[in-house]
Amino acid sequence: MSEEQRNQVTETELSEILQVRRDKLSALQSEGRDPFWQTHFARSHWTVEVKGQYDELEGKTVQVAGRIMSKRGMGKAIFCHIKDGKGQLQLYIRADSVSAQEFADFRKYDIGDIIGVSGYVFKTKTEEISVHVEKVTLLSKSLRPLPEKFHGMTNVELKYRQRYVDLIMNDDSRRNFEIRSKFISYVRRFLDGRGYMEVETPVLNTISGGATARPFITHHNTLDLDMYLRIATELHLKRLIVGGMERVYEIGRIFRNEGMDTRHNPEFTSVELYEAYTDFNGMMDLFEELLSGAAMEILGTYDVVWQGEEVSLKAPFRRLTMAEAVKEYLGVDFMAISDDAEAVAAAKSVGVDMDGVEPTWGHALYECYDQKVEDKIIQPTFITMHPVDVSPLAKRSPADPRLTERFELFICRSEMGNAFSELNDPIDQKQRFLKQVELRAKGDDEAGMMDNDYINALEYGMPPTGGLGIGIDRCVMMLTGCDSIRDVILFPTMKPVD
Repeated sequence: MSEEQRNQVTETELSEILQVRRDKLSALQSEGRDPFWQTHFARSHWTVEVKGQYDELEGKTVQVAGRIMSKRGMGKAIFCHIKDGKGQLQLYIRADSVSAQEFADFRKYDIGDIIGVSGYVFKTKTEEISVHVEKVTLLSKSLRPLPEKFHGMTNVELKYRQRYVDLIMNDDSRRNFEIRSKFISYVRRFLDGRGYMEVETPVLNTISGGATARPFITHHNTLDLDMYLRIATELHLKRLIVGGMERVYEIGRIFRNEGMDTRHNPEFTSVELYEAYTDFNGMMDLFEELLSGAAMEILGTYDVVWQGEEVSLKAPFRRLTMAEAVKEYLGVDFMAISDDAEAVAAAKSVGVDMDGVEPTWGHALYECYDQKVEDKIIQPTFITMHPVDVSPLAKRSPADPRLTERFELFICRSEMGNAFSELNDPIDQKQRFLKQVELRAKGDDEAGMMDNDYINALEYGMPPTGGLGIGIDRCVMMLTGCDSIRDVILFPTMKPVD
């Protein structure tokens, strides 16, 4: 049988199932027993509570509710399992324990229907904790069948498009999002406990800035003005540092008009935080403490397996300058090179593609790391001292003005976060903005724009400040062992189906 013929059979069977379920609903409605008229159910316990408190609840009446996940009949008795938001529980329904109408109805219920029951807690002969049902109510009729039990959702793309079905069928998916929720809660508690204030800043901006990325553009009808969805929260948060809010953070959605792959989604979640009177070293200490603490609290261990690699999140993490990393992995000592042309030649000598890249020492160093070293970093490593050419918002290093006090944390070839000793010199900042404006004029639509109001804020004086941006999604990928960002975003961006 061809694939097309198999699909036709499946579509025919599905059509018949859909009709049967709608016929069942119509029959109930014609009898004045429409399940969708049910407005509430007084649940007394979750399924896991019934199991966990069996000694206390044995023989007592409980009220539980959930979705029917399995069902088997044995004469005048029916066993089924229901699933709620915390677990599964077996139900036992006998013809002599409920009304004749309830038992007859229950025989017709389908996998996927949502019910509420009242009954007493007991153990079956096989020692399975169950509820002996004495009253049952259909709360919602499932008009579409769930995937077959043993194969589940085998179409990965369908999992992302129909996350609601994936969550019903796949406990691992549910676990991923529970870990995500716990991690975000942990981040909030961690920062709140250190005196940070959570704030909210605009998603729509008249200027695209705070990072190097292509923005999404929309239009404000009343103002007749093009606006940009934010690509970072940085510039607004640093305005608050100027205003005297010395420790601030924001957890929020960021939008970048970029490609989609296993590590990128056009909208993602970050936490950005800024602290006055510290620098990028303070941010390194904070970041490794946050990740180590989250792993231990949420997973109970520092050890995770991600992208096929065994990783230890136990602090402290390794710290290397970008030049040290390039020298260690490629054998090129950029600190011994001062000439731009010599630096570009050194990069090309180790196979780095410099086409379309500005021929400067800083760009050559960065491209060496980005193209040839980054994918070799497995264990948590802070890569510090990035070239000023690729760091328009970071403070220059007093020891070498070609470099900035900046780091990125890499784990398993992935960037987990980005931090600076923040640039607080308004004159230097303006010159760097002008450089971005020049790049944009030459056609680089990822370059930043001039933000005169931010320059104005800096002219009032911003204290020495450390700033850090963390990718929530990638951290969750690591904690859950997921290799694709789509597995940790409930509703990832998908190409529309024709």
